[in-house]
Amino acid sequence: MPRPGAEPGGPPREAGQPLIPVPGEPPRLSLWLLRPPPADSPAAARLAVRELEAAELRRAELFVRPTDRVQYLSAHIALRRILSDATGCPPERLRLGREPGPARPHRTTRPVLLHPPLPVHFSLSHSHGLVLIGTAATVVGVDVQRTPTPGAVEVCGPALHPAEWRELLALPEAGRPDAFAQLWTRKEAFLKGLGTGLGRSPALDYLGVGTDADAPPGPPGWIVRNLPAGPHHAAAAALAVPAEPIVTLRSLPAACLFDGAAGLPLSAAPLLALRRRGSWTLRWSLLERDPPG
Repeated sequence: MPRPGAEPGGPPREAGQPLIPVPGEPPRLSLWLLRPPPADSPAAARLAVRELEAAELRRAELFVRPTDRVQYLSAHIALRRILSDATGCPPERLRLGREPGPARPHRTTRPVLLHPPLPVHFSLSHSHGLVLIGTAATVVGVDVQRTPTPGAVEVCGPALHPAEWRELLALPEAGRPDAFAQLWTRKEAFLKGLGTGLGRSPALDYLGVGTDADAPPGPPGWIVRNLPAGPHHAAAAALAVPAEPIVTLRSLPAACLFDGAAGLPLSAAPLLALRRRGSWTLRWSLLERDPPG
């Protein structure tokens, strides 16, 4: 078992640091899964909220449910600590913003790290008790979603690309929620990578599995892959690269978000899965149990 932060077959390095692309080497994508602590737990009271900007704290206060508030705080503390690990800048000194773009109704742009000392791109998603963060040296998008009900699939399915919807309808009804969740996270990860989010119609881009006879090719210049995310969620990442990346997936313990001496370093985050040459090597069976946190 390699030490935390080490990759099998490669030299040890700090956990999650996105590497600057090297000609001839595969691109790298670092992914982190986090289960936030319960809102009424001692762990929630130890979160390093001092590292967040005033705007993030104001946004957190808008959540009515304490569980949602702690999830937001945990996600943003984790993001700052991961970016700090990648850049060497203290988390509280990082400045986050939005990529410049034309002002259009319902249009978003990618979140960016302002004035980074290193070229680091990132994406963040959270849903029903699970947080996913991705970092890379090129544009990245990630998404995590709880598996929907069959009724939700019937309502949302017609908004997909026609070939995607035909592929879902060809499945047994019992298998459609899981397949829809996998597809939807691929789609949202890609749209986040584009910087449009759902301001771009979900029907425009095909991100299916290729079983429909009339399915078009997927988006050129992008690698979009689903991730193991446990029995109740689906997750995906999209990376703007032409070649298959090396992907590391780590579990981020809540103690890595604590303030003061009680906090663990990011190097304590265990490696859950590694994907290279087109397949996953699981270090923890996320398909059989919830990810540790």
